[in-house]
Amino acid sequence: MWVFVLPESTPWPVANAPGSAMIEVASNASPLAAQLRERITREGPITFRDWMATALYDPTYGYYCRADHRKWGREGDYRTSPERSPLFAATFARYFAKLYEQLGAPTAWIIVEAGAGEGRFAERVMQTFADYFPGVFAATTFVLDEVGPHSSAEARQRLERFGDQVHFSQLADLQIDQGVVFSNELLDALPVHRVKLDAGHYKEFYVNIDENGEFQWRLGELSVALQAKLCEYLQTIAVEPQEGQVFEVNLEIDEWLRRVAGSLRRGYVVTVDYGSAAETLFSSDEGTLRGFRRHQFVDDLIKDPGEHDLTTTVNWDFVKACGARLGLDAAEFERQDRFLLANGFPEQLTSELAQAETDAERLRLSTAAREMILPGGMAVHFQVLVQKRRL
Repeated sequence: MWVFVLPESTPWPVANAPGSAMIEVASNASPLAAQLRERITREGPITFRDWMATALYDPTYGYYCRADHRKWGREGDYRTSPERSPLFAATFARYFAKLYEQLGAPTAWIIVEAGAGEGRFAERVMQTFADYFPGVFAATTFVLDEVGPHSSAEARQRLERFGDQVHFSQLADLQIDQGVVFSNELLDALPVHRVKLDAGHYKEFYVNIDENGEFQWRLGELSVALQAKLCEYLQTIAVEPQEGQVFEVNLEIDEWLRRVAGSLRRGYVVTVDYGSAAETLFSSDEGTLRGFRRHQFVDDLIKDPGEHDLTTTVNWDFVKACGARLGLDAAEFERQDRFLLANGFPEQLTSELAQAETDAERLRLSTAAREMILPGGMAVHFQVLVQKRRL
């Protein structure tokens, strides 16, 4: 097993936010912070990739696994499209019904939602099937893959009325003969390596502790895991970083797509996220890593691990290239607002407005619709990628 060791004779260049010479420190008293300090004391500085994985996905104290922290909604740290409006999931239900027909209307098929949260999307999709597409509803088994135990418990309660048509399982444990694998804002939350081209050499960002036990950024040699993959990654996206440039490398995307391809025999992968082409991502020298708490940006990204979200912009060129290698061919790629408009959003809105019983309900629907499709709204910053499983 390779263990990172800091030679006593090797001074570490110190980095704060990418490109800065300041040291970013934070006072951390949480159990997760203590756990990370102990690990760093034992093993030496850890890659930011490992730091991010622990901060977000530690089974007890990780941001997505905690039961004592509200993440979604006005009282949480951010609002996703399913939480903003049921029209989002209802429109995707219409789209899934179209995919169902393209698959030949099988007697049984599976929809898997990866990173399903509290089940709001799944609930609305199943209810839309029941209301508008009874044949699709009868054929559907909906599987939720969610790492957070608290979110899973909420989802189980929310979806209880659908009985054995709803299951909870990890994607890697499934064999999907025909179906759809869907995710919304999943890829942007996968742990990333952070890299800088420094004096002609690629260096990786680590997290260390100083003599006072405070967390700080450190810049060091590439970890073994990244050494084996960085050149391939840059060749795949056809980009040459510039001197001094900081960028993220999300190798977890390839691993996730491998699990998808290994589970899905026939069907589609529908991915919703905010991202850009590689050329656009590399037009900035600072990378795209950011944190959110209470709908505000977090200035100190390594302060209070487990207390805030961490996210990066998805490199769509890498997603498409990885998929193509695995037999997942890009079939559609569109900005989210345009995708919704082309796949039944206006019809769904009209139907729900007609069924609304109060002016307040109609106002909520109209307000949510404007956020979803009007210029400058939330949806213009997101994209939808549809990949078809190659037989």
